[in-house]
Order: sequence, then structure tokens, then C-alpha cells
Amino acid sequence: MKFRHTLHVFSDNFSITFKHLLYRLVILVVAGAICFAGIYPFIQNKLLNSPEFNQLTEGIRNFVMNLLNGNVDELRDISAKVQEAFGGVMRLLESYATQLTLSLLLLLTIIIVAEWFTGIGNYATAAVINDKMTLCTDSPFFSTIIKNLGHAAMYNLIYVPLSTVYDVSVGVGMFFLVYVMVNSFLPFLVGVFLFALITVFAVALKLTFTSDWLPALIRGKMGQKQSFIYTFSRKNKNTFEVLANYVVLVLLIIAANVTFGFSTIGVGLLITVPASYIILLCFQLVNYYDREQLKYFLDKNHIVKSEKENTLTREEFFRGEN
Repeated sequence: MKFRHTLHVFSDNFSITFKHLLYRLVILVVAGAICFAGIYPFIQNKLLNSPEFNQLTEGIRNFVMNLLNGNVDELRDISAKVQEAFGGVMRLLESYATQLTLSLLLLLTIIIVAEWFTGIGNYATAAVINDKMTLCTDSPFFSTIIKNLGHAAMYNLIYVPLSTVYDVSVGVGMFFLVYVMVNSFLPFLVGVFLFALITVFAVALKLTFTSDWLPALIRGKMGQKQSFIYTFSRKNKNTFEVLANYVVLVLLIIAANVTFGFSTIGVGLLITVPASYIILLCFQLVNYYDREQLKYFLDKNHIVKSEKENTLTREEFFRGEN
């Protein structure tokens, strides 16, 4: 039921995808320009033009082409060459440890600042969707950004560092996992499967524990501290059910982005990438509304009402909390 309602809410708010896309593109262009000026020269001159990196990319290309052509017998030899090339790239990175560390720190700083600005857009998008679900009204996206700038800035000041620490921890763990798999006797395809499986689970786990944060701020009208405690409190929240839903959503999002990315030579990603974030926000709000037994609009002709609808107090009614 949550999936069906999420898709319905998403389709009713699809027009916001293009505004969300424009906002993200502006941030991407600015962050990309800074990265290009500060990091690209080192990556281009020292890494991308190196024989070790060229050998690795050529090996990966050969493996993919033979896999697509069904030449299974040659995959073992190519896999061994890929592992050898990967070892060469690792040794190359060790020789540029200082420059690599400084570049990574600069990149991390740019990512954190960009994520902070992106999070403000996510907050505004969720607020617009919430207005549509609650009041069946189309709130202007950019005006909503300005209106909620203070709350969104404070929320992202807390969320982005926590998310970055989690993502970096997972990334470091996955890096060592790849290193272990390359030097183990596991078949290459088994290693790829394990890598994808752990990545999907790690993303779904983060989404599960932060799922209630934005809805608690926007719809629940909670303060920053209260919403932070609320999202990590798992009492009566059916954590495993929410986790399972997020696993399916993440898999569908990956499949949609890969399919549209390859079939449209990347053009489809202009729609599927922002739409991926929006459908996750829709699920967060639907999950919150359903659990809190709040009524909401799927569209102007359909309203979802719980079997036991919460009754507003006199104070909530006059504050306009529908």
C-alpha cells in the first residue's frame, strides 16, 4: 500500500522534478568548476595519463565486452589481468600519498558544502510535496526555499556532517573490501555481487534511520532536537518493514538510472536522478502520514484516511494544522 501511495503522490508532484533539476544543476556546475580548477590537474597529469590506470581501464573494458558477447572462457584470464592492473594503480596512489590526501580533503570539503546546499533544495521539495498532500495546493518551489531557509540550513548543518561521516565510513569499508576481494580467490562476479549487495544495504540502512527526520520537521512541526531524537527512536516504527521497502526502492532507482542512462546515452539521467530523490521524499512523507494516522491527498480527487484518524485539538485547529 505504501508503494502504491508513494507512486501516486510522486506522479501528482512530478512537475517539481524540473525545478529540482534546475536547482541541482546550478550547484553541480559551481562545485564542478571548483573541482576542475583545484583537483583535475593532479588527477589528469598524475593518474589518468599513467600506464597503470590505462591498463586497468583497458582490462575492465575487455572484461565487459567479453561478458556482453558471451565469451565466458576468456573472463578468467582477463579477470587476472584486471587484478594485476588494480594492484599497479594502488602502488601508484601510494607514491602520491601527500598530493592525494590534499586533493581528497579539498574534494571532501567541496562535497560537504555542495551537499549542504543540495539539502536545502531537498527540504524545500519535501515542503512543497507536504503542502500538496495536506492542502492540495501547489506551493512555488523557489519561494518555499526562501521561506524555509532558516529551518533547512539548521537541519542540514546537523544532517550533512552525520551523513558524510557515514558515507565516508562505508566508502572506506568498501575500499578495503575491494582490496581484499582482489587479493582473494573469490570469482570476480561473486565479488561484484557482494559489493553491490553491501552497497544497497548500506544506503537503505541510512535511509531507514533518517526517514522520519524531514517529515517530523515539516509535517510534525517538531524542533531540530526533537525531530533528531524522533528519527532515531525506532519504537513502533516497523524498522524491518521500512528497511525492506527502502531496499526495493534503492534497487528500482538503480535499475531505472542504469537503464535510462544507457538507453538514452545519459540524457535520461536528467530526469531519473532528480526523480529518484523526489520519490524517496514522497515515501518518507507517506510513511510518516500512515504511521501517524494522518489523512492526506493522493491527488485532488483522492484522499487517504486512516481507520483511526487523529482528532485535532482546539489549539492545533486554530494554528491551521490539518
